Amino acid sequence: MHCKRIIPCLDVREGRVVKGVNFVGLRDAGDPVELAARYDAEGADELVFLDITASHERREIITDLAARCAEQVFIPFTIGGGLASEEDVRAILAAGADKVTMNTAAVKDPGLVRRCAERFGSQCVVVAIDAKRVAGTTAGASPRGEQGAGGEEGPGGKEGAGAAQGADEERRPASRWEVYVHGGRTPTGIDALEWAVRAAELGAGEFMLTSMDRDGTLDGYDLELTRAVARAVDVPVIASGGVGTLEHLAQGLTEGEADAVLAASIFHYGTYSIAEARRFLAARGIPVRPVQDAA
Repeated sequence: MHCKRIIPCLDVREGRVVKGVNFVGLRDAGDPVELAARYDAEGADELVFLDITASHERREIITDLAARCAEQVFIPFTIGGGLASEEDVRAILAAGADKVTMNTAAVKDPGLVRRCAERFGSQCVVVAIDAKRVAGTTAGASPRGEQGAGGEEGPGGKEGAGAAQGADEERRPASRWEVYVHGGRTPTGIDALEWAVRAAELGAGEFMLTSMDRDGTLDGYDLELTRAVARAVDVPVIASGGVGTLEHLAQGLTEGEADAVLAASIFHYGTYSIAEARRFLAARGIPVRPVQDAA
């Protein structure tokens, strides 16, 4: 069984880590390289750095940050923000990042996902999806596992078209979510689930899925959104947006069916440590690296 991952996220603006609520109201949280080194020492599985205004302000990509982090961080880390071409991706990877994440550029030019996957490998192409619930839709999808084993498509297929249609209807979430770009500033009209399926077909190796409605609220992940995307694609999904407690991390991995959980505020401001999170998840029977192996 694959271990679930705990990933601190560092939103970077003008060289500093910041955190806000619903993508606004940003406040300073420290130096990105210093925080990264601390999380490495504490046993984080991976790190994600996001230059949250790069695509909006059309600034140059943050290769310098990647190079400085590569000197002090010895766990995999992902860099995103303002990546608009294969050469941008190549520069970030050459500077020392293990993966790149793209949102705005991928939506504008979906072929970029395919080209980068073919050139650099799907394992380093993370498509970020910033999704916001569409007005007028409400939570209410069936809870995890409600449809039972008969609703899962196995090697032998399903028993007739009627069964397939019924399973599809049960798996379809009650809500809809719209994709936003430019750091959450610009709505696209694109359905988040449809975009996830298409991006996976193009070669995305992983998704970083952020609920804009939950971001920074400390109210927990949008489990319906996370579960819907996790069931729609066959590549790992990182749950993001809204963590306030260790229980929220557990819910993201169980009810949300995510492969990894991403958090910012609870780690940046010392509410919980990586070790505390790991012990909590292990006590719930969730497969994670042992604390002694994570130092």
